[in-house]
Amino acid sequence: MEVKIEDSWKKPLAPLFERPYFKQITSHLKTEKALNRTIYPKGSLIFNAFNKTPYDQVKVVLLGQDPYHQPGQAMGLSFSVSPECKIPPSLMNIYKELNKDIGMPIPTSGDLTHWATQGVLLLNSALTVRADEPGSHSKIGWTQFTDDLIQLLSKEKSDLVFILWGNYASQKQILIDATKHKILKAAHPSPLSAYNGFFGCKHFSATNQFLNQVKKDPIDWSI
Repeated sequence: MEVKIEDSWKKPLAPLFERPYFKQITSHLKTEKALNRTIYPKGSLIFNAFNKTPYDQVKVVLLGQDPYHQPGQAMGLSFSVSPECKIPPSLMNIYKELNKDIGMPIPTSGDLTHWATQGVLLLNSALTVRADEPGSHSKIGWTQFTDDLIQLLSKEKSDLVFILWGNYASQKQILIDATKHKILKAAHPSPLSAYNGFFGCKHFSATNQFLNQVKKDPIDWSI
């Protein structure tokens, strides 16, 4: 698998690309391709989160679990979909919370690139998925890769905001040094759980309040 990645990430990620799990990922994706299986997102977008948010600009890490598994949706950014796609239910709930939290009008596009270019690393735990099979690539090595990445960011940086929604993301808290970073946890924005603590979490205003405290530019959450 040829990795095209933004220059500032090359040095910090180089050791991860040399680990056995990354060779396993590469081998698995080559096998999937040989079997003519459809994988999302397309190859050029697998590392889109890194390419849109340079290493030296990361301020917030918003952790998702799996890329979208329907045609045309996945674009390599957690929770984000291509502009022409219908806004998925979880993202619509995120927008509803944004509206309640900071008064932002509900957007008509699900493309979160504007967040990414401001320093919000929209990171999925697995960076690929087989079409129509959610979680199908969660055990091919991606989880080890992104866990190591979270630990790297925690160790090498300071004053980041880690936004962890849902039980799966919340389990990653153990990888983060809470004495150096702000950790925000809530229920997942999925319609199945949003009313169990996601709505009303006010994570968007809390993120900007923290960034202001540490003398970093706040995020413009508009789309």
